Amino acid sequence: MPNAKVLSEKQAIVAELTEKIQKATAGVLVDYKGITVEEDTALRRECRENNVDYSVIKNTLLRFAFNNCGLSDLDELLNGTTSLALCDDPVAPARVMNDYAKKLNDKFEIKGGFMDGKPVDVDTIKSLASIPALPVLQAQVLGTMLAPITGLAVVLKQIAEKLGAPAEDAAPAAEEAPAAE
Repeated sequence: MPNAKVLSEKQAIVAELTEKIQKATAGVLVDYKGITVEEDTALRRECRENNVDYSVIKNTLLRFAFNNCGLSDLDELLNGTTSLALCDDPVAPARVMNDYAKKLNDKFEIKGGFMDGKPVDVDTIKSLASIPALPVLQAQVLGTMLAPITGLAVVLKQIAEKLGAPAEDAAPAAEEAPAAE
């Protein structure tokens, strides 16, 4: 049995981990065996850029934290090397981990995860990863909203050009005509 100091340190780690898991919207469990230091450094950099909290955690400590959060269904995934990616954005950890799983093939494998306090399987994580990033979605919505207005402006310009006067030159010509009389 571990001494009291070690036990209290582990309990503090589990409490902190439990709090992080409860605050996170989504999390992805990954088996990272065989990746190099350079690959790990690049992964951590990408995680920081996407506001994803990525860390390697002992399975036993993670099991206690999951049980505290009501995610005991994930216990069966806690074997071998395990790392956890957490984020408030449900898509970000799935996208980052899925991209690295594709790049590194056998070295990096998604085990499963959770979203909104419920366990999700690998297929769900992969489908979440296919959703574009929030700025891309915002640009698509804005483009969709601006398309009818842009189309109307193009049509009006073409009508003005058919009538004989370019749209930009029509207004100044009308203002100059009354001054000449």
